Amino acid sequence: MFIGIDLGTSGVKALLVDSNGKTVGSADATYEGTNPAPGWSEQNPTAWITGVSKALLSLKKNHSKEYNALKGLAISGHMHGAVLVDMHGNVLRDCILWNDTRSHKEAMVLDATPRVRDLSGNIVFPGFTAPKLSWVAIHEPEIFARVAKVMLPKDYVLWWLTGQFITEMSDAAGTAWLNVEKRKWSDFLLEAGNMSIDQMPDLLEGTDIVGPLQPDRSDLGFPAGVLVIAGGADNAVAACGVGALGEGDGFVSLGTSGVVLAGRDSYAPSAESAIHTFCHAVPGRWYQMGVVLAATDSLNWLSQLTGKSPSELSGSLDDSLGPVCPSKFYPYLSGERTPHNDAQVRAGFTGLDIATGSQELAQSVMEGVSFAMRDSLEALRSTGAKLETALAIGGGSQSDRWTRILATTLNIPLERPEAGTFGAALGAARIAICGVLGVKPENVMIKPKIKDTIEPDQNFTAEYDNAYRGFAAAYKTLKVMP
Repeated sequence: MFIGIDLGTSGVKALLVDSNGKTVGSADATYEGTNPAPGWSEQNPTAWITGVSKALLSLKKNHSKEYNALKGLAISGHMHGAVLVDMHGNVLRDCILWNDTRSHKEAMVLDATPRVRDLSGNIVFPGFTAPKLSWVAIHEPEIFARVAKVMLPKDYVLWWLTGQFITEMSDAAGTAWLNVEKRKWSDFLLEAGNMSIDQMPDLLEGTDIVGPLQPDRSDLGFPAGVLVIAGGADNAVAACGVGALGEGDGFVSLGTSGVVLAGRDSYAPSAESAIHTFCHAVPGRWYQMGVVLAATDSLNWLSQLTGKSPSELSGSLDDSLGPVCPSKFYPYLSGERTPHNDAQVRAGFTGLDIATGSQELAQSVMEGVSFAMRDSLEALRSTGAKLETALAIGGGSQSDRWTRILATTLNIPLERPEAGTFGAALGAARIAICGVLGVKPENVMIKPKIKDTIEPDQNFTAEYDNAYRGFAAAYKTLKVMP
């Protein structure tokens, strides 16, 4: 038996599977963060420990026989967070999370430093770990002076489990301290951020063994000999959960944010396009992704505006595709990541008239988000990534109409998985299987069973392509509007 743990921003899920990856049981727990100031987002790491403990003990209670046969576990975690500890492992302040933007000035300084993009493979975004430490050095110097180790969120849980200060390549790639091509800490990048190699955890690959449980974790009731495997960053591990490992593999996620992800067999960065180029959670592979900051969040926003639920809004549209909506929506409610790297641009509608109703607005929101996802796909293609088809996951993919719009906009077939368990928790369990049993990732990390495939509607591909060109050209106009 194996356990995959998905450590999220608002809660944790633990999935118990057998050696074939079949789900035996699951458990979860929730926790909250804090927002001490505008743009700030923090979380006490003890909340993760409490949540993980609760989820694991729930599995033990409800699936005791299988739990007692456990061989290993691995963790998926949200990226970029800065957990600062002293030489004894004591947490010095609450973790600064991935969605915290306080270090935007420090990020700009690091990003403008020669060679930083070349070595890290990425723009230094405010959410990355390195600028957070630069902010702490300036604004909390007494804490900065005591920092012995910097850990990422899942790595704090790994330390709690094993007593080892480690991270792995996929999570480390989001710090702006890793040479992503060479898969090692960069002395130059560390020095640029006034950090040292001694403050970094040891580096492993995602499928490597961290070690056994430390004696203090006897409270979890694991059987003897359980091994803890390194795991990985959330999107990388989610890719493991849906079988997106190498060239031609990928998925589009219509979640709160939107993601277009492509597996890569080689390193091919394109920082200027705001594409993320990170190490994969399996050895010798990388992945790239474009990010749309407000995907289903755009429909949630419209829901609040109209007083109609998201399901009512999407359900008001026929499943079949029709012409592009006369009104246009630009989904920059919180700025945009790919391809603009612009925290200041804001959303808007154009083409509204007195007859425009909620149904038309819902369609234009779906189309606008789909056009933004096309931006990410085009940026990925500029690096040589090839996605001839992709899995469609996330809550928005449950809408037939939205998935048809997206497939036609991207002009690639979208495969929707059968209902069931996949994604980060399953990906982490698969990593644990590979790490303990020594099997090849490609033999374990396979695609889920497909429910249906949504093909681009060739009656409308030209019209949607033309509408996308207009959408892409509109950014410059929106940017200069007051």
